[in-house]
Amino acid sequence: MALSRIASSSSSSSILKPISAALSLRRPLSSDTTLTIETSIPFTAHNCDAPSRAVETSPSELLTFYRDMAVMRRMEIAADSLYKSKLIRGFCHLYDGQEAVAIGMEAAINKKDCIITAYRDHCIFLGRGGNLVEVFAELMGRKDGCSKGKGGSMHFYKKDSGFYGGHGIVGAQVPLGCGLAFAQKYSKDENVTFALYGDGAANQGQLFEALNISALWDLPAILVCENNHYGMGTAEWRAAKSPAYYKRGDYVPGLKVDGMDVLAVKQACKFAKEHALKNGPLILEMDTYRYHGHSMSDPGSTYRTRDEISGVRQERDPIERIKKLLLSHEIATEKELKDTEKEVRKEVDEAIAKAKESPVPEPSDLFTNIYVKGYGVEAFGADRKEIRATLP
Repeated sequence: MALSRIASSSSSSSILKPISAALSLRRPLSSDTTLTIETSIPFTAHNCDAPSRAVETSPSELLTFYRDMAVMRRMEIAADSLYKSKLIRGFCHLYDGQEAVAIGMEAAINKKDCIITAYRDHCIFLGRGGNLVEVFAELMGRKDGCSKGKGGSMHFYKKDSGFYGGHGIVGAQVPLGCGLAFAQKYSKDENVTFALYGDGAANQGQLFEALNISALWDLPAILVCENNHYGMGTAEWRAAKSPAYYKRGDYVPGLKVDGMDVLAVKQACKFAKEHALKNGPLILEMDTYRYHGHSMSDPGSTYRTRDEISGVRQERDPIERIKKLLLSHEIATEKELKDTEKEVRKEVDEAIAKAKESPVPEPSDLFTNIYVKGYGVEAFGADRKEIRATLP
């Protein structure tokens, strides 16, 4: 990354509690100093003007980025181990490598903005304000999970923070996201919806139908293609005649973003929100990469080489990029960053231990969260005469 520094001290952004100790008075930069950092590569725009490559940030924000992405990375690695130990069952899609998308997006928006995504949802939930115990408990099917242990890996939710879930049907979340955007416009609340999908889902018909009506009605919908270049085990060029996903909206503006650069993602999402509120929908293509396979049942090495994966790790890893910025601007030392990694590892281990103590749901919980509370439901037999059960 090209680096530059602007000496300024305006309002300080909040720092997560474990990070505050990492800021030392001997540092040449205070926590609220404004830094201007150029994105790694230019944005590529379609039917719109690209935002500036110069992104404003601060030492406290960079430290927060580093720690939050480290937590996400460690959480997903731990989920890998739990799955192999058979404590997590069923489907499990990991996000390691793509952390910059979740973190950069959150840095540009607020919790009244909505996010809806597919089944690679653990880190999006964490970014929306969820905690590690809720993550691991849900993954292991326990009551303390974010979906009470009934959703599993693919169905995380946090409605109070505007996270409308992970969804298992490929592409089906996009029309739902456009519906959320319709509600926002109807309510005139000046917020937007980010509907995330992968490059594999980019060819789904319902995506184009939802985009069409969003454009007709100028909805504040931002469609985010997390292009990790492989839909399951299929390379993008084998599945898409036009893999330039930011242009796929045709009449809808688009922007291609380096999804491994958290500051570029932040800048793009800020730009997208401002655009969507004034002009309607926009497509963001996040050029990113997943280190694991598509899911835990996919070794991820039969359709791509190990050299390709290690090459991305060495050259584009989002955490390493922020680490270099922190060191080059003397915001933190190698030792302080190592200490942060140790804290993160301990935090994840403690969360797993606590999640393991959570009980599994009762069989009766099968009948909860199905019908609207207070209305009551009677279940009849086949002859519609005998009442078999009354549900609350």
